[in-house]
Amino acid sequence: MDTTVQDPNPCRVIGVLDDGVASLNATALAYLRHADVVIGGARTLALLARELKPGAVQHDLTGKLKAVPDWVRAARADHQSCVVLATGDPLCHGIAPYLAQHLCVQALDILPNLSTLQLACARIGLAWQDARIVSVHAKDAGEWARGSTPQHGLYGLAQALRRHARLLVLTSPDNSPDRIARLLLAEGLGDDFHMAVVENLLQPEERVLAELSPQDAAGMRFAALNVVLLWRVTPAPRPVQFGLADAAFVQRQPEKGLITKQEVRAVSLARLQLRLDSVVWDIGAGSGSVGLEAARLCPQGHVYAIEKNDADVAIAGQNHAAFGVGNYSLYQGKAPEGLDAWPDPDAVFIGGSGGELATLISMIVARLRPGGNLVMNFVTLENLATATATLDGIEGVAWDVLQLQAARSKPILHMHRMAAENPVWIVCAHREGGEA
Repeated sequence: MDTTVQDPNPCRVIGVLDDGVASLNATALAYLRHADVVIGGARTLALLARELKPGAVQHDLTGKLKAVPDWVRAARADHQSCVVLATGDPLCHGIAPYLAQHLCVQALDILPNLSTLQLACARIGLAWQDARIVSVHAKDAGEWARGSTPQHGLYGLAQALRRHARLLVLTSPDNSPDRIARLLLAEGLGDDFHMAVVENLLQPEERVLAELSPQDAAGMRFAALNVVLLWRVTPAPRPVQFGLADAAFVQRQPEKGLITKQEVRAVSLARLQLRLDSVVWDIGAGSGSVGLEAARLCPQGHVYAIEKNDADVAIAGQNHAAFGVGNYSLYQGKAPEGLDAWPDPDAVFIGGSGGELATLISMIVARLRPGGNLVMNFVTLENLATATATLDGIEGVAWDVLQLQAARSKPILHMHRMAAENPVWIVCAHREGGEA
């Protein structure tokens, strides 16, 4: 897109800080003082009210973001000069990208200011060039619980904590520093991060809490205007992404079982054809081994797992807590009950069907996104026959069967022998369409 042609009357998007006029350079202040139409939040308009020329039209955008492009268009159509007031840098979780999406780029002239995040880092001397910026400046997200889904307002922050050593967080009065601290504790990261909270920047009551532990911050209260800085103080884990040993998982005792063995798990995960952002269903989760490895392979996606057995739900929960993944939700129930509330999947693994195999297959294939894959493990001829017969009756699905027979070495006296594992049939179904 060619943006070299300057519009003769662009809308000026001006970044403002909480010290008002003092934060504006001469050019920005001149545009503001000569504007016929000024758009901004109620607080910002009040902060700069003395600088507006008599008769200037003011629009409070609080709760009316969708109306802003029309206000700008109307001003430009009447050949009026228009200013939109934003906080800090309008291009950093600000209004400028939204305006650029709804107005042509040439219609905007953006005059950025320092962001509040830059100022907060300056207060405590924290380098921010490699930090991850996360916004939870949204409606009340509620308290975070391990296993929450992507619909939760703190989900992005929970995922970013696993992947970044420094985070700069834009908060809201509801999604506050103490709530963020409780998220860290819920995810088992309370000893891994320190926090800083900077309140009321550039105001007389500014306060800098430079080094808080999440344990302390979780019980504190903070001013409504604040930003949070987080930095890791322990080495980041470097977990194995794929092919974990069976012993890495808690399993049912005294007999180990209800775990998809390593060799079968590796082939099954490969046949799921997972992408970074895949939505995965794990039906009959057992110990959670397949779903938890899938979660590591899909850091930008999410795994939804269901298991009917009380004891196995508890075991899968223990494995979830130990694996350090936040993109995994475990539910207790018998599929297909509850699956209608889950988003359509890119990949589905069935490790157990609870006697509902034909119904499950038909429902899952109907829900699979184009190009999606269904992988099923069976050890009985009856389930194998049911699965292939059901798939045979569904159009638009290609399927195949792989029999996997693994043998592992075991000591015998001073030598070793090969001990065979039970044979497993891996049934793979692919829904046509989608990307290769």
